[in-house]
Amino acid sequence: MIVIRRADQRGHANHGWLDTYHTFSFGGYRDPAFMGFQSLRVMNEDRVQPGQGFGTHPHQDMEIVTYVLEGALEHKDSMGNGEVLTPGEFQRMSAGTGITHSEFNPSQTEPVHLYQIWLLPQRNGIEPSYEQKRFDDGRMTNRLRLVASPDAAEDSLKIHQDARIYLAKLDNGSEVTQELLPGRHAWLQVLRGSVSLNAEDLQTSDGAAVSDESVLTICATSDAEIMLFDLA
Repeated sequence: MIVIRRADQRGHANHGWLDTYHTFSFGGYRDPAFMGFQSLRVMNEDRVQPGQGFGTHPHQDMEIVTYVLEGALEHKDSMGNGEVLTPGEFQRMSAGTGITHSEFNPSQTEPVHLYQIWLLPQRNGIEPSYEQKRFDDGRMTNRLRLVASPDAAEDSLKIHQDARIYLAKLDNGSEVTQELLPGRHAWLQVLRGSVSLNAEDLQTSDGAAVSDESVLTICATSDAEIMLFDLA
């Protein structure tokens, strides 16, 4: 079964400095039919204007993954981390027992375009931690590259949840497949371009929830970039 979440069905708010779309209920946007999917709780697509950002704010008991598509995002947190994410970089922050952080667009001329993703942790109260990593484009061109997992397999980011996140950059006409073990679920997010998922057409910023499927076949119908979640 595949349930498609079209880009134009998402929650949307434009605050001037921030143009944001919410796949699932978030902040002032609430849709009882889309409170999350399995352990996936937040899928926000944000564009932050130059010189603007999110001031210092707290998080607790959440796995937060950030991926920058365009521009740059400056991160500072109460653990002493201060980093700038650029296109193609992933950040994983385990909020655990509690952290504060800020996110800011350091450019005075260019907006930053990013995805911020939250997953519920397997258990609450873990020690907060942080990772940032860039992955070799060659290992994700027309193939699924593991970028986050519970066991840090294949040099991926470690997340505290039974979930695996893959990234792929697909040339038009290329195809990748992924098996889903019995009882597993998947979420596909199209970051750029267009693909078909088991013959279902998806466009930029569309998402799809997958259950009771044994094999996923993803075919690029244009040059595309996708993020795939394998979820318990």
